[in-house]
Amino acid sequence: MRYYPVNLDIKNRQCLVVGGGRVGLRKVKTLITCGALVTVVGSKIGDELQSLSNSTGITIKQRPYRSTDLGNMFLVIGATDNEDVNRRISEDADKVNMLCNIADRPKVCNFILPAIIQRGDLVMTVSTSGKSPAFAKKLKKNLEIEFGEEYAEFLCLMGAVRKKLLSAEHAPEDHKPLFEQLIDGNLIDHIRNEDIQAIDALLCSVLGPGYTFEELIASDSQGPGV
Repeated sequence: MRYYPVNLDIKNRQCLVVGGGRVGLRKVKTLITCGALVTVVGSKIGDELQSLSNSTGITIKQRPYRSTDLGNMFLVIGATDNEDVNRRISEDADKVNMLCNIADRPKVCNFILPAIIQRGDLVMTVSTSGKSPAFAKKLKKNLEIEFGEEYAEFLCLMGAVRKKLLSAEHAPEDHKPLFEQLIDGNLIDHIRNEDIQAIDALLCSVLGPGYTFEELIASDSQGPGV
């Protein structure tokens, strides 16, 4: 099976998780992080998931799954330990052409969930197309070590630079070489080392006066860029 890679926007979309155990909890947390409106259906709902519902506003329905639960949903994730229920979820979703993932059962999914490494706006995913989740987990750990939190700050800075360049009516096609110079100038290393003086020197040499780390980061925190 070859999967079509895609980053899915689920913000404010209705998403269903069937299963209130440990696996369901993990799926719910990821969906919430991405801004989904989550409903959980399960005969048993774990304490942590119940507590999460109180703080995040997710909808809990403590009862067995029903086919009608798919109504108005954008996608469904099956996270139960009951194979019959998982198969039924998959079949129901297929009838209405709905996105469906069954945890650890790639053969009854129409999409699978990769291992995720996130550093702010930097999102990296690892997939073995369902062949070896253990190896995907190992690669994820390696990437988490290689790509530290400095990458989140790096992207904030680059986004702020882009926003300021656009506001100054710079042609977007002229931005690429500037960003390449910043990257080649070891900007990430300077951020990792918290060397503000080196960052400002690099910004000035590439972009000219008026671009400083503190001001750019402050402007980025005030709202999204263009």
